[in-house]
Amino acid sequence: MAAAAPAAAAASSEAPAASATAEPEAGDEDSRDVRVLQSLRGKICEAKNLLPYLGPHKMRDCFCTINLDQEEVYRTQVVEKSLSPFFSEEFYFEIPRTFQYLSFYVYDKNVLQRDLRIGKVAIKKEDLCHHSGKETWFSLQPVDSNSEVQGKVHLELKLNELITENGTVCQQLVVHIKACHGLPLINGQSCDPYATVSLVGPSRNDQKKTKVKKKTSNPQFNEIFYFEVTRSSSYTRKSQFQVEEEDIEKLEIRIDLWNNGNLVQDVFLGEIKVPVNVLRTDSSHQAWYLLQPRDNGNKSSKTDDLGSLRLNICYTEDYVLPSEYYGPLKTLLLKSPDVQPISASAAYILSEICRDKNDAVLPLVRLLLHHDKLVPFATAVAELDLKDTQDANTIFRGNSLATRCLDEMMKIVGGHYLKVTLKPILDEVQNISPTVIVCDLMIVTEHFRSKLFTFLSMDFYSKGTNLRYYVDKLFSTIVKSSMSCPTVMCDIFYSLRQMATQRFPNDPHVQYSAVSSFVFLRFFAVAVVSPHTFHLRPHHPDAQTIRTLTLISKTIQTLGSWGSLSKSKSSFKETFMCEFFKMFQEEGYIMAVKKFLDEISSTETKESSGTSEPVHLKEGEMYKRAQGRTRIGKKNFKKRWFCLTSRELTYHKQPGKDAIYTIPVKNILAVEKLEESSFNKKNMFQVIHTEKPLYVQANNCVEANEWIDVLCRVSRCNQNRLSFYHPSVYLNGNWLCCQETSENTLGCKPCTAGVPADIQIDIDEDRETERIYSLFTLSLLKLQKMEEACGTIAVYQGPQKEPDDYSNFVIEDSVTTFKTIQQIKSIIEKLDEPHEKYRKKRSSSAKYGSKENPIVGKAS
Repeated sequence: MAAAAPAAAAASSEAPAASATAEPEAGDEDSRDVRVLQSLRGKICEAKNLLPYLGPHKMRDCFCTINLDQEEVYRTQVVEKSLSPFFSEEFYFEIPRTFQYLSFYVYDKNVLQRDLRIGKVAIKKEDLCHHSGKETWFSLQPVDSNSEVQGKVHLELKLNELITENGTVCQQLVVHIKACHGLPLINGQSCDPYATVSLVGPSRNDQKKTKVKKKTSNPQFNEIFYFEVTRSSSYTRKSQFQVEEEDIEKLEIRIDLWNNGNLVQDVFLGEIKVPVNVLRTDSSHQAWYLLQPRDNGNKSSKTDDLGSLRLNICYTEDYVLPSEYYGPLKTLLLKSPDVQPISASAAYILSEICRDKNDAVLPLVRLLLHHDKLVPFATAVAELDLKDTQDANTIFRGNSLATRCLDEMMKIVGGHYLKVTLKPILDEVQNISPTVIVCDLMIVTEHFRSKLFTFLSMDFYSKGTNLRYYVDKLFSTIVKSSMSCPTVMCDIFYSLRQMATQRFPNDPHVQYSAVSSFVFLRFFAVAVVSPHTFHLRPHHPDAQTIRTLTLISKTIQTLGSWGSLSKSKSSFKETFMCEFFKMFQEEGYIMAVKKFLDEISSTETKESSGTSEPVHLKEGEMYKRAQGRTRIGKKNFKKRWFCLTSRELTYHKQPGKDAIYTIPVKNILAVEKLEESSFNKKNMFQVIHTEKPLYVQANNCVEANEWIDVLCRVSRCNQNRLSFYHPSVYLNGNWLCCQETSENTLGCKPCTAGVPADIQIDIDEDRETERIYSLFTLSLLKLQKMEEACGTIAVYQGPQKEPDDYSNFVIEDSVTTFKTIQQIKSIIEKLDEPHEKYRKKRSSSAKYGSKENPIVGKAS
């Protein structure tokens, strides 16, 4: 689960060259911090054959949760009235702590009472590797309070001998319960734990109890209890005192953890059982133990009694070394965009050999994004996609490396964009009765069919309680949001548009469909229907709201599809939605989409190829202050006709006349409002460019805002745009705003236009590089096959082996690909050494019974 944050200031913008990377001395990693980072990715697919209700209504309203031990970390939406609910929800999050079990619980939603746990799938951490990356059906196991445990106990045992007054010896066991760690939350709050300590054996059960510790999951007990182990006997040889064999084999210490319920029943938290014979070789024993379920915590049940759950789980654990170890691998990966052909690059090869391309895409995108290499890489792999695209209508519709990279990029950098664009409207939809919206759709559609719009339907429109109101509102917000679109997205959309035009020069629509297939189909439409996935809503929508969001999403997706609008076709299967969509078959919607796509993929920051005409954006009459380019020139205000295209801003004496002055869009550094006190004039703004600022007065505040908005949008991708500006003017030897005397001094106020577009992402490049190293390590067998395929192609000028060996690999240049593979193998071998040293050190230092490696206690 990832979040936008300022990038680490210390992170280097470029990786060091491989030859210049300082290799640490052997053993250096022993004295440095190695971070162990865990993550979990996967999918909750579906359940089947759940236990029905006994009454006439057998169906259940089900949802599923993911738990680390007893801590819920994820929850799906509720699927209503089903015994085979289809969830189909993907998840990804970092795991911030140690855990014993990864559990999936299936619940029956209950409005009036507590939700009922139908069954669970509990997988031990060490067994997760057996299920990684593949879909598996798991049988649901029963859930009871005595089986739900987590945490560990620190215990010390000692054997003492006491000599009584009459000279006899008594064998005494000392139990010191020191602390517990990681106990579960009870009803969302820290528990009030206490422990019972018992000596259990034939015909005896001596029990003692600790004090209750308030509101803590990590109680410090530090209490000592004494138990008689054997009966008193004659004192003979003190120096050779031993516990009698027959007694020690039969006794054990049992510690039960409880949450004090005060006025309600105490809740069982777990137990451990330690046989006293651990003291046979030593008179003292101290260790940490993992809590276990209670005696009756694992009741036997038939395999299919409760149903099954289909899951796809991928758990990863990365040992992140100090940064200098990753220099060579990072350098090789960051060279990928420059490799010709792109299929011979290290980044592309990784995607080819990974069992699941998605495993490779996330770390690659984040690493390349961090170093500003994503745009050229995504452009190169997209160009490879286009070579195999024969029909312009299917452009970028597949699930290729290019489309996956762009999907991941939009998720990472587009979070803020979605929040400022969609969140207010989605919040409004959430608070309106979904039933009303869907009913309104039916009423309006029926009126549409009969061409009879009654006062009732018009009243729906005026109150904004029907589907069209929200579609119109959302559509209008999106097409006016280009200024907030992140720079990286705009740069890639520009490249896609140019390549699509070159690939299909006879199709005038393809330059738009290449962009709309991403920004509408894969970005806005997905975020509308799954707002929780993009952190736009804190919880999963209910079933009725999901239905409403699905209808809105499908309409927005179709509205944004240039092909559907321009060719008067729609992708709806439902008849009533086809009728509803006809309301939007107007020229205004088509032009709004076209204008929006022009703005987020405009050519203003790029050199024109000469193949496309500049896009006309806005024109109108305003007043401008004379630039004063000559000593005798007057600095007064003159009425001029302004014209803005995607390439330049010009002003003329009259419409249609030659331009008096031209500012290339790529030279615009900022567009900001101007303080009224500067010239005692309202509705003024300034266009700051590479020469002197241009001061302009609009006819009214609305027009001023429109010009500022469109100028900001068209210039927001410029590489040299300013971060600070002067909100006033330079007059009589000083700036009126800050009183600085130098005309070239840095601005005194932060620019506003570029802020939403340049949200930086906190990316841990070492973590991403380590993940890529792990993926290469796991895929060495396929890397070897790819290397053999290159050799075969190079020597025999064609495949000589069975097609299955390498028929799925993309090898355009066998020689270059072979060299890259050799470099990868060499770097991976060098990285293997410090990793192996760390593993050995970790296994030897984490003593069994330590807090980091607790003993798995005796299970009941």
